[in-house]
Amino acid sequence: METLTLPEKETRRRLPQGWIAAGLIGILVLALLVYGLTSQAPLQVGSPAPEVGLTTLDGGSISLAGQRGKVVVINFFASWCPPCREEAADIQQTWRDYEQRGVQFYGIAYRNAASQAQAFLDEFGVTYPAAIDPGNRIAQAYGVTGVPETFVIDQQGLLVRHFPGTITREQLSQELEKLVHPD
Repeated sequence: METLTLPEKETRRRLPQGWIAAGLIGILVLALLVYGLTSQAPLQVGSPAPEVGLTTLDGGSISLAGQRGKVVVINFFASWCPPCREEAADIQQTWRDYEQRGVQFYGIAYRNAASQAQAFLDEFGVTYPAAIDPGNRIAQAYGVTGVPETFVIDQQGLLVRHFPGTITREQLSQELEKLVHPD
């Protein structure tokens, strides 16, 4: 039987931990590379907005192509997102202010179960169409990196404004006024 001194025992115990740490770092680097290859940078102002084709939580449909001639606001949200909860009432009120003025709002739930997204919409009285984004394919097309994020698209289907983070009623209304009543 081999007799080990205390330092040799410690060295043998640390060696596997070192390999574990190196393995974890390798996995993290690989995950970041995969994320970088599958995510896109946010859309640039002036770019054509990617098509959105989703089934809404109430069984309707969302199609950006069918909205040409209208201003469109797309808000990516999640029920688990505190800033989304902060802005929900403002976005709903802005929708009410502009729904009869040629502006269409869409909510797209980001990494959220349908039941949780619906509970969020019910809690805040959201009445504009909203959908789940299976596989986050729409979020990827728009370059969404977190929530909330809001995109404003003009009548020609071009992105005119991107709001990363929480948006207020005043900010959104200012942007919409430029499009609804251009100078």
